[in-house]
Amino acid sequence: MQKAVSDGGKALRPHCKTHKSPVIARMQLDAGANGVCCAKLGEAEVFADAGVTDIRLPYPLNPVNEDRVFALSDRVTLSFIVDDPEVAREWSALAVRRGTRLNVLVKVDVGFHRCGIDPANPAAGRTVADVASLPGLSFLGLLSHAGHGYGAGTAADAEAIAVEEARILRDLVAASGVACREISVGATPTARFSVSQPGITEMRPGNYAYFDRTQVGLGAAAWDDCALTVLARVVSRPAPDRVILDSGSKTLTNDLARGFAPMPGYGAVFADVHAPAPDERLAVERLSEEHANVRAAAGAPALPTGSLVRIVPNHSCVVSNLVDAVWLVDGDRVVERLPVAARGRIT
Repeated sequence: MQKAVSDGGKALRPHCKTHKSPVIARMQLDAGANGVCCAKLGEAEVFADAGVTDIRLPYPLNPVNEDRVFALSDRVTLSFIVDDPEVAREWSALAVRRGTRLNVLVKVDVGFHRCGIDPANPAAGRTVADVASLPGLSFLGLLSHAGHGYGAGTAADAEAIAVEEARILRDLVAASGVACREISVGATPTARFSVSQPGITEMRPGNYAYFDRTQVGLGAAAWDDCALTVLARVVSRPAPDRVILDSGSKTLTNDLARGFAPMPGYGAVFADVHAPAPDERLAVERLSEEHANVRAAAGAPALPTGSLVRIVPNHSCVVSNLVDAVWLVDGDRVVERLPVAARGRIT
């Protein structure tokens, strides 16, 4: 990812909510990333404690967090998003009162309809200009997240989303009449298309560090690109066509996979832990908290109790937040235990 983004003349700022590990963040920074993103203030505080010095929160922070935000901004180069003019004015007033300025970007809704100003609103350009004029804010530019790329039906659809995202941002810069140092986009499914879009200065993919079954389904990764797997043990064989594993919803999550074709179930099972692809005869049909109920079709491996399988989860980011540590392995050799230092930091 670093090479692709650099070759495209853009900066890479990985979103660390996927791995939540300062150790992996350091690998990304050493490879050339210009900083990191965190999902919440609590995550950012963990990465700051670990020595990361440039942190972006592409998340709307409420001024109730005033003390934590200013404390963090005293320690690192901090930036975050605003998408509500009133909230932006509140942050500006707080910064003026403290004799400082806060780095902000305006979040733009490019089609996912979660956070962000509506670029189709005739007043959108004026909103950007108004935020840029606030005395307590240092306006950096625009930021977006094409999360609807996860719903793309084909690679061509994903590319069209990336193209449209870049166009919307360029048009909004023109409408605002304000200089934007940064135009930041971020989503792993569209990253391979965003690298070539004009006007974009920064990309913020996160999932690419691990990938998962959804990214394979969306054509963003192959099975051997998936770094995060769950090592699970067979604990019961109640019937010839059923296998019970010790990896339930507290491990794999109830998130469903998305892709260009249907991807039912809760993970891809590698019956041979060294196999290059999952065994399609094994389907994780149901999860309870501690158990995965796997349907074994005719011809599936025997998998006696006690045997081990690997599972590529549907969504690796959530799996990270469910475990205390991940094990870095090289083949069968355990290299290092990596604490998931920022797990559970939800505020």
